[in-house]
Amino acid sequence: MNNLIILPILIPFIVGTFLILFAKNHSLQRVISGFTAIAMLLVSIYLAIHVYQEGIGVLELGNWQAPFGIVLVADMFATMMVILSSIVGVVCLFFAFQTISSEREKFYFYPFYFFLLAGVNGAFLTGDLFNLFVFFEVMLISSYILIVLGGTKYQLRESLKYVIINVFASILFLVGVAYIYSITGTLNMADLAVKVGQLEQTGVLNVIAVIFLLVFAMKGGLFPLYFWLPRSYYGPPAAIAALFGGLLTKVGIYAIMRTFTLIFTHDPGFTHTLILILAGLTMFFGVLGAVSQFDFKRILSYHIISQVGYMVMGLGIYTQLAIAGAIYYIAHHIIVKAALFLFAGATQKITGTTDLKKMGGLLKTHPWLAWMFFISAISLAGIPPLSGFFSKFALILAAFLEENYIIAAVALAVGLLTLFSMMKIFIYAFWGEQKHTEEQANYKVGKLLLPIVPLVALTIILGFAAEPIFQYSLQVAEQILDPTIYIESVLKE
Repeated sequence: MNNLIILPILIPFIVGTFLILFAKNHSLQRVISGFTAIAMLLVSIYLAIHVYQEGIGVLELGNWQAPFGIVLVADMFATMMVILSSIVGVVCLFFAFQTISSEREKFYFYPFYFFLLAGVNGAFLTGDLFNLFVFFEVMLISSYILIVLGGTKYQLRESLKYVIINVFASILFLVGVAYIYSITGTLNMADLAVKVGQLEQTGVLNVIAVIFLLVFAMKGGLFPLYFWLPRSYYGPPAAIAALFGGLLTKVGIYAIMRTFTLIFTHDPGFTHTLILILAGLTMFFGVLGAVSQFDFKRILSYHIISQVGYMVMGLGIYTQLAIAGAIYYIAHHIIVKAALFLFAGATQKITGTTDLKKMGGLLKTHPWLAWMFFISAISLAGIPPLSGFFSKFALILAAFLEENYIIAAVALAVGLLTLFSMMKIFIYAFWGEQKHTEEQANYKVGKLLLPIVPLVALTIILGFAAEPIFQYSLQVAEQILDPTIYIESVLKE
């Protein structure tokens, strides 16, 4: 049964390779891609159910026992993330069917789409630090291709920054890997957790911890290393922007949460306090960027930054309630952020622009689009009874219980500014006087909205079914806050 663990990596990799052979047959590529994305979702759900019922699954590749061989590890946190990546992968793919031009399709859009998902799922499931680097690179190389498809001047200029910052982060990642291997003699995460505990996390190990924090902060969009993100995510088509906005930064956040709940757990007074400070600064400066913008996609891009601050806020507080709130928030944000970027793509398809000052009156001509966007917008802002409220409530409650009043105040203020900026989009784009032509007003968006409906439904379900979902988040938090469970599963101690 443990062989199932490799399927979320193997399926997209094999299919992506196979699709290269049919690069000019767009119809066949769409059919194969659609069935593959649905199959990945079903496999990921089955894997999560199996892990929930039977416990952590470990696959030793080549039958080399850990820590000497490469292992894949499926715990509740990893399988939850794989499900979320599969959901976003399906939705963005079907939206791309409606919006991606044939010019972009012919440049291997679908193969690199699946290579990216293979890298993302590999990063979630790997139990080895070097292979985390490898899967990061698979994901990033694919993203380099997808972010420049179309070859507009703006895309090429901004993607250059994206490539440079990620290449630098990758070099720094290798430096961190080399340092920790030279000290511990291992790169298996479970074995690293044991060795770092034996050596006591002081001095040079804290320096290594900061190196990894910087690497994952660059990839996750944390302060002050987020400058590349807003403009880079503005250029690609909506389906790619939604995939990136929903998933890519979360891989960096996942890596931070994994390493700082498993390996670097012995000096939280230093490491987790630093993470909490970064969380507050990320939330604050990210939302200021969103408030200052008057472009639909730019506002959403800046909100990625402010919202990842909430996720690492839970890690910085470092209690079960806070970690559970962060996990709940990750699920909420992946779903809602992907939906909002797709709404931006739908409105751009109608009006031909993302400039809010040139938009207006979409509520009258496209009411379903308007109200579905409104639900997603207030969910992002944290208005009850939607998913954003309950995830933020848990984080802020945890902050108050630990007497971290400053971070709680920042989180509340950022929530209000998020609501302000999202209502700015609604008022300018959907409310007020109609600024688009009658021909644009008659544009049918049913096929564009269809892939987004599941995401809107999920944010409603995550809100109304908050109790069982939060109980699941608490179980995930309990599992990752007890490193011995992970260590014993992998090393079979």
